[in-house]
Amino acid sequence: MKSEKLGTDPVGAVLVVGAGIAGVQAALDLAEAGFYVYVVEVQPAIGGVMAQLDKTFPTNDCSMCILSPKLVECGRHLNIEILAPARVQGIAGEPGNFTVTVNQAARYIDPAKCIACGLCAQKCPKKVPDAFNQGLMPRKAAYVLYPQAVPLKYAIDAATCLFFKKGGKCKACEKFCPTGAVDFTQTDRPRDLQVGAVILAPGFKPYDPQQYGAYHYASLPNVITSMEFERILSASGPFQGHLMRPSDHKEPSKIAWLQCVGSRDLNHCDNSHCSAVCCMYAIKEAVIAKEHSKNGLEAAIFFMDMRTMGKDFEKYYWRARDEQGIRFIRSRIHSVDPVPGSDDLNIRYLDEDGTVHNEIFEMLVLSVGLEIAPDVLEMGRILGIDFNANNFAETSSFTPVSTTRAGVFVCGAFQGPKDIPQSVMEAAAAAGELLTNARFSLARKKPELAERDISQESPRVGVFVCHCGINIASVIDVAAVRDYAKTLPFVEHVENNLFTCSQDTQELIKQRIKEHNLNRLVVASCTPKTHEPLFQETIKEAGLNKFLFELANIRDQGSWVHMHEPERATRRAKDQVRMAVAKVALQQPLKEFTLPITKAGLVIGGGASGLEAALGLADQGFKVYLVEKKDALGGHALKLNHTWRGEPVQPYVEGLVQRVVSHPQIEVYLNSEVTDVQGFVGNFNSTISTGGRETAVAHGAAVIASGGHSYKPTEYLYKENPRVLLALELDQALRENNPLVTGAKSAAFIQCVGSREPARPYCSRVCCTHSVESAIRLKELNPDMDVYILYRDLRTYGLRENLYKEAREKGVMFLRFAADAKPQVARTPDGALQVTVKDLILGMPVTIRPDVLTLASAIVVQEQEKLAQMFKVPLNNEGFFLEAHMKLRPVDFATEGVFVAGLAHYPKPLDEAIAQAKAAAARAAVVLSQDSIKAGGVVASIDPALCSGCQACVGVCPFGAISYKESEKICEVNQALCKGCGTCAGTCPSECVTLLGFSNKQIYTQIDEALADLKMDAEAAG
Repeated sequence: MKSEKLGTDPVGAVLVVGAGIAGVQAALDLAEAGFYVYVVEVQPAIGGVMAQLDKTFPTNDCSMCILSPKLVECGRHLNIEILAPARVQGIAGEPGNFTVTVNQAARYIDPAKCIACGLCAQKCPKKVPDAFNQGLMPRKAAYVLYPQAVPLKYAIDAATCLFFKKGGKCKACEKFCPTGAVDFTQTDRPRDLQVGAVILAPGFKPYDPQQYGAYHYASLPNVITSMEFERILSASGPFQGHLMRPSDHKEPSKIAWLQCVGSRDLNHCDNSHCSAVCCMYAIKEAVIAKEHSKNGLEAAIFFMDMRTMGKDFEKYYWRARDEQGIRFIRSRIHSVDPVPGSDDLNIRYLDEDGTVHNEIFEMLVLSVGLEIAPDVLEMGRILGIDFNANNFAETSSFTPVSTTRAGVFVCGAFQGPKDIPQSVMEAAAAAGELLTNARFSLARKKPELAERDISQESPRVGVFVCHCGINIASVIDVAAVRDYAKTLPFVEHVENNLFTCSQDTQELIKQRIKEHNLNRLVVASCTPKTHEPLFQETIKEAGLNKFLFELANIRDQGSWVHMHEPERATRRAKDQVRMAVAKVALQQPLKEFTLPITKAGLVIGGGASGLEAALGLADQGFKVYLVEKKDALGGHALKLNHTWRGEPVQPYVEGLVQRVVSHPQIEVYLNSEVTDVQGFVGNFNSTISTGGRETAVAHGAAVIASGGHSYKPTEYLYKENPRVLLALELDQALRENNPLVTGAKSAAFIQCVGSREPARPYCSRVCCTHSVESAIRLKELNPDMDVYILYRDLRTYGLRENLYKEAREKGVMFLRFAADAKPQVARTPDGALQVTVKDLILGMPVTIRPDVLTLASAIVVQEQEKLAQMFKVPLNNEGFFLEAHMKLRPVDFATEGVFVAGLAHYPKPLDEAIAQAKAAAARAAVVLSQDSIKAGGVVASIDPALCSGCQACVGVCPFGAISYKESEKICEVNQALCKGCGTCAGTCPSECVTLLGFSNKQIYTQIDEALADLKMDAEAAG
């Protein structure tokens, strides 16, 4: 990769190309870090493919529910300018000072005048296939991309509009538009944007399966793509979320998914790569389809290798198979035939025993792969970047977000097939790579908003009840909840909305607050975890204190848990709204205060992830304290020979170490541990212990990159026979030219040693690729060597699939075994190794006599509990750190100011660990780049008149926020340290502690309201 040197006086603006989740996240991170951001999107609204999805795996979160707050935030951010639809036309200049020419296409509707009433679309006579809904329903030539679109402004499709097609005729939209927003005189407008850097996030294109003639996708209506099925399941899709097949709108009782359509295939296309997400999205679609089915659904997934290698993916796969009855059939389908006299489909396939089956399904879903669109490739050529053989942006494993052109970065699926969390990580990483000196040179500071004084007002509550498409409304009677809310005390206005989190509803809420003089708000929708900040910001913009808000989670705690009990779900929703209204009516405005930020970071772990995180912060000008338990930096990366791309690892790590130890902003503590952590985001105080000597350091943020370890197996004669090695031990043997390996005539690898077991129900992600890479090295060392890989599912995901292909071409032999029939390793009388495994294709045992046997053992973590307790961050059941949100906050913890990277989070290869480390540094830099931070609000307060001085609260406070005042014999809360957990309030025997926003009176009132119906029922029963 080329050097990333910036020109003098860099421009403090960045261009982000593409506005899917990766582009949106990059834009938000950049804007929060002090840069002005232009977002260029070819569609008339942002959101990308994620906006088309129904749910996300492995949590089954509603995709739009978790995405919409980010879209709204992006749309209303002071330092983000959205250009949509628009395309990049050219670039000139150097890093730090680019001029990018962008063509902003005419919308033919003035966004400043459009109120999104939809009359233009209603009156438009021209219907065309709706591409957003995959052609399953029509839209008009005047249209909005989707119901929650940001910006929620209509556009006219000139390619289909009758005015343009018929020489000035029609103009129905112009005639009926109430604001005069339609403007047929608009033309495309070129713009030259001055930016310091460019981030490319144009996403991917789903493969078009029409080339698979044997599947009859183009001619059989019930053979559909996975993207079409996502829209069928979606509440805003063509069938409003009802499970129907296209031909006759009948609910199917039997659906099959066919994997690897347009992936791992050089016969129908040039896509040799694995698309990395298809196995998981097929499982997810099957699971969700069974939930949507009213009459029971039989689901079958036909696959080659089940690639569930992400965090919690394997457990999701097991639940689908063992608890939800989804069939997994290892077979690649050759052809599909229509069943005469019906719209059903016949699949003829071979099972693993070689038996031929014919099975009829009512619907087939083709799990299509990911590829790069031709227009995106052309844009890349205009920008002067290189592509790899699979047409993804060329990067290095060591600089995974840098393209081959300095100052131009990449994130998301444009860099290679990947899931949403990895895209989000790369987006943050790309945002952290640039323009430190230009921070806040163009970005505007958010103005302080005037807050309305409600101290003399009686409570006036507004209630907004969300349909959430059908996530809520398919179970709960939303109209009944709305009407019930009107009867509650202090409620002045009630309405229901299709999507309360959408951009137009935020504006509507502000409007209703002013119209009805509302001074408190209740939203009955989904989880506050993702949506509370959105609504708090909205009411703040309307002049209310942001704490005068309550969210009733009638989705997670209502429609989802009572999916098959609509009457009970509706009753529960009424209870929740009644409780929320009662609580918010007692709510008073809370005050926040500002505290300075300590502009330094603490990085725990001196492996590759920790080193990259430390440099990421230090290169942006922040002081860094780097703590490593061992006596040297480098970690396990020093034990690797090459990346999966073949790049030497040791020179990279040695270079990293040299940069760290010589960096003036980094203090390195070897043979050291963090033994105590106090404080909160922006103001942490930690103690580092080094050989009995303690050092106190102040820092505003922390990155935990404490690494992982190889599982040391007790099986397969490991440590009993010197010819049995672990993967990193084989690397060492190759590095040292050990005769044990260089003289071997045969070698074998056993996969999943300690992984994908009940004790460790996860895939270790790196093992298959590393074994295949090592097998290739052995073949290069001795082409005549017999090399065997014994595996359960070969998981060379993404572009790593090319290694699998290369290994087969070089003669590496792959033998698959079942989880309940593992290989048996024995020592022969002459001291040799003997491996016996049942070949599932031959159906008989095969015996191998390898000279060297390598075990691909699991990656595990150790002793993370201490760090977790000190930083108040959670671990999952397997001991890995648990991030704030699996999809959208993969490097953040729920504890603000603390971030995670590398193997401590989950097993991952070096390039992904580097990207996550860069992302963690970038996210930490967002905190450290601020002048101050808000504290207070929901914090504890002690009434000194009631305090007995028992100090029970002092002992239970996890943040050290409460102290005992000896002179007055009472306790006192330092509200700057308090994080509002409420432990003290629950412990206090005299109830002198009040958690502001959750006072005893509010809680008791909620309890009374929760029990009100039971009391009424008891009284009615006598």
